[in-house]
Amino acid sequence: MPSDPPPRYHVPGGGLPPQSQLITGRSMFTEAFAVIPAGVLSDIVTSALPFWTKMRMWVLARPLSGFAETFSQYIVELAPEGGSDRPETDPNAEAALFVVQGQITITLDGETTSLNAGGFGYLPAGSNWRVVNNGEGKAVFHWLRKRYLPVSGLPAPEPFFTNEREIESVAMPDTAGAWATTRFMDPADMRHDMHVTIVTLQPGAVIPFDETHVMEHGLYVLQGKAVYHLNQQWVEVEAGDFMWLRAFCPQACYAGGPEPFRYLLYKDVNRHALLP
Repeated sequence: MPSDPPPRYHVPGGGLPPQSQLITGRSMFTEAFAVIPAGVLSDIVTSALPFWTKMRMWVLARPLSGFAETFSQYIVELAPEGGSDRPETDPNAEAALFVVQGQITITLDGETTSLNAGGFGYLPAGSNWRVVNNGEGKAVFHWLRKRYLPVSGLPAPEPFFTNEREIESVAMPDTAGAWATTRFMDPADMRHDMHVTIVTLQPGAVIPFDETHVMEHGLYVLQGKAVYHLNQQWVEVEAGDFMWLRAFCPQACYAGGPEPFRYLLYKDVNRHALLP
């Protein structure tokens, strides 16, 4: 039997649209959700950080009144030999890295690990890590950051590295594999206060009801297209689009064709709600 095709990952191209392009696009920012289309990620919306070289990034989400509350998410682009000896300046921030192009090398406590496309790394708060692009072409990765919420009597999670190809996806009940999840964190591990997963829906598959729950979401579409039902609005999304969903924002979707619809998903989990 033929083997499954390798995963595909959308990578921002940067650049600028031509002067002849229509201005109206699909960007949406509401009290319950936001949609940042792939075409928005142009050169003029990039950012930079201290202690980095040969780097630019697109900020998809950041803690902000009326927007993301629990996390930030970047797409980082590194030119060859680009990187940082001090990537994180907040000792309370944990990190999840997911590579979509090229290769990055992570040095953590003196040990090095290389991550190719599909590679994932979890770095606990307070980790002493470095990152560099040792390849000949550019490297691109997602960087999710969250302030870790410790629990008395519960140890902090350990760092780990893997690749989505090394993880068996889990089919959702009664879907015959049409809707499946690749879980980077063990759902039973209460040490983790966030989950990062890849959700895959085959063409024609659906999330068949409006999920309405406490978890905040960040969704970056890696491949394919779909129609999402977000807080009573239908929104078309495709590879390269980012969605932020506020806690309790109703959400459902139909996956279009002709290829699978896949997205990188963040959500906050396993902790009491913070009380004012």
